[in-house]
Amino acid sequence: MLLKILIVGLILAILVSLFSGLFFLIKDSGSRRRVVNSLAIRVLLSVILLVVILLSLWQGWLELNPTPYQR
Repeated sequence: MLLKILIVGLILAILVSLFSGLFFLIKDSGSRRRVVNSLAIRVLLSVILLVVILLSLWQGWLELNPTPYQR
């Protein structure tokens, strides 16, 4: 359960970073480095999310959905 909360929290943090970058782009017209910093944070959070998912699949903490057809 804690793993799923971590994954949802990372996805929400990525979305917050996405919309903060959009806000900074509109407000600053892209003239400051805040848009670049927001992009860097979003990429870092995405990499962390990918590593968490891959590590949890490798450790067996997270399982893929089986196919609906049992052969």
